[in-house]
Amino acid sequence: MTANVGAIDRVLRAALGLALLYLAFFSAQPLFAEPLYKYGAAVIGGVVLLTSAMQVCPLYSLLGIKTCKAC
Repeated sequence: MTANVGAIDRVLRAALGLALLYLAFFSAQPLFAEPLYKYGAAVIGGVVLLTSAMQVCPLYSLLGIKTCKAC
């Protein structure tokens, strides 16, 4: 797969992924005490963090979107 995630998009995805993982595992918020929200946030946070690290978003590939300028 070719890279389709730009620098600003990567930073925002990394921040969102880390925030969701923090909320899922280290937050004392009552909403994230329920398993559905806790593990849902963990899965989504992990996927977003993974797409940030790999610079590839499968959804962007399907829609033909590229946010990187060098691609």
